[in-house]
Amino acid sequence: MNIGILGLGLIGGCLGLDLRSQGHHVLGVSRRESTCKRAVALGSTDEASVDISLLAKAEVVFICTPIGLIVPTLEQLIPHLASHTIVTDVGSVKTPIVQAIAPLWENFIGGHPMAGRTDSGIEAAIPNLFEKKPYVLTPTQTTPPHAITIVEKIVHELGATLYHCSPEEHDRAVSWISHLPVMVSSSLIAACMSETDTNVLELAQKFASSGFKDTSRVGGGNPELGLMMARYNRACLLNSLQQYRHNLDELIYLVEQEDWVALEQHIQSTQKARPKFVE
Repeated sequence: MNIGILGLGLIGGCLGLDLRSQGHHVLGVSRRESTCKRAVALGSTDEASVDISLLAKAEVVFICTPIGLIVPTLEQLIPHLASHTIVTDVGSVKTPIVQAIAPLWENFIGGHPMAGRTDSGIEAAIPNLFEKKPYVLTPTQTTPPHAITIVEKIVHELGATLYHCSPEEHDRAVSWISHLPVMVSSSLIAACMSETDTNVLELAQKFASSGFKDTSRVGGGNPELGLMMARYNRACLLNSLQQYRHNLDELIYLVEQEDWVALEQHIQSTQKARPKFVE
């Protein structure tokens, strides 16, 4: 198939590498000519251009821009597409995107690959990023079945684990396991930096090892992505943050009261719960 990728950052670059390995002809569009040249050189695309009309010959288009640009990008793309072209996106928030695009383009299906890296940009693209990772599709009652089938086939080719849910269910779920961790991790780093004794702060920075690396990783990621999560999934994220604050208050109380039995029980319960989220 001729598959278009609009936005040649990390996700777009990784998609291109994997789709080309499956024999698809990949057409890439980026805002920068230098990114287009790099995408071709790295093997992420067969062709690349700053001219969006390149995607006129695409049968399927993946919009891989930042969340806030997905809808306006589609509006720019529509005049260049054949009516049968299937469009999907990779945004980490689905409800506002699906609600805005569904009336504009019949053959649209929302998507979200649950995979990423701390590094960003086309230079960070690697093969097999999506392998065995969740890939969520959020079709609605009006999504044409053939569009769903074709995007499902592509997702399977990526080696990802396919899931379906409504846009609303998606946004509530990711507020817990994706968006909340970014905010918590960012707060952890900020809290550490609030140490006023420079000697102690320097020691903490030197002592930081795997535990801090694991818990701070997403807080050290792309700031634009974190902002977009909060802006476009605001209600769900606020609910998650408020519940997290409640849990923190409970922990503070247990430590203040020196209730070590209750604290141990709390940690034991989270130890048992973690495998239900990650292997």
